[in-house]
Amino acid sequence: MKIIIPMAGRGSRLRPHTLTVPKPLISFAGKTIVQRLVEDIVRVCDQQVDEIAFIIGDFGIEVEKELIDIADKLGSKGKIYYQEQPLGTAHAILCAKQSLEGDCVVAFADTLFIADFTINKLEDGIIWVSKIDDPSSFGVVKIDERGIITDFAEKPKTFISDLAIIGIYYFKDANYLKKELEYLLENDIKEKGEYQLTTALENMKNKGSKFSTGKVVEWLDCGNKQATVNTNKQILEHNGGSTHINATIKNSKIIQPSFVDDGAFIEDSIIGPYVSIGKGSKIINSQINTSIIQQNTKIENSKLNNSMLGNQVLYTGNGLDQTVSIGDFSRIE
Repeated sequence: MKIIIPMAGRGSRLRPHTLTVPKPLISFAGKTIVQRLVEDIVRVCDQQVDEIAFIIGDFGIEVEKELIDIADKLGSKGKIYYQEQPLGTAHAILCAKQSLEGDCVVAFADTLFIADFTINKLEDGIIWVSKIDDPSSFGVVKIDERGIITDFAEKPKTFISDLAIIGIYYFKDANYLKKELEYLLENDIKEKGEYQLTTALENMKNKGSKFSTGKVVEWLDCGNKQATVNTNKQILEHNGGSTHINATIKNSKIIQPSFVDDGAFIEDSIIGPYVSIGKGSKIINSQINTSIIQQNTKIENSKLNNSMLGNQVLYTGNGLDQTVSIGDFSRIE
């Protein structure tokens, strides 16, 4: 089996945190979004994953090495493909057309999930969905009484269904998917100005493919700062917290679940619950809860809640309760 991870988007809704780091490489609770996603998919595949293909933008050689390393640690071959223009979900997947063969999972790297399922390889395809209140910003599906998909729609303006596609798909025959994606591009078939995967899925369904729905316990969004902080909270609730053996804790209290990474230094502070502190960060004379602190950041004299601070930030508070969102390499004193 292969895993295809489209992740070329920069994540504009998560700025300023994505100005210097691609959204899938934002880290919390000790792992990047894309690492956590890939590990979870490998777990639910319940079989050997031979290859993991990452579709990226111009992220640089260090990012590419990090992605290859993620695949290596899972016993898979990592491959890098490039999407130079944001032309839609169908176009993004087709950028990895050399890897579209056999059976595969396609997972867009801006979603995480909590689930307890394994993939049924007898299905033509599985589309994972979640019931939501406002489906107008998502691709949605309609199903029959057997759970088989009868219709696909991309960001419907009028209500069609509340079953939103979360961005994870299984295909028994990736070659067939590739041909349908190529057909869209060769014939310039767009919806809402882009080449949409849902268009290809609708065509495949009309030709006889049967797609069933898969459901997750939790669909974890990382679309913006508040959603990412909430996802950090849910991950810590589900997995529990931990403090790295090489972290230094002086005259401080860590309220679980919270995560404190390697080399972190915490003094005269109260941390947690629901806080992730990255490698090498220093927290002095502060209270922090329900927040994400990235690597090598220093925080002093602060009371932070529902906050997200990037890498190599220097933040000195005024002792009053604050909610902040601060990108990499910022100084606020």
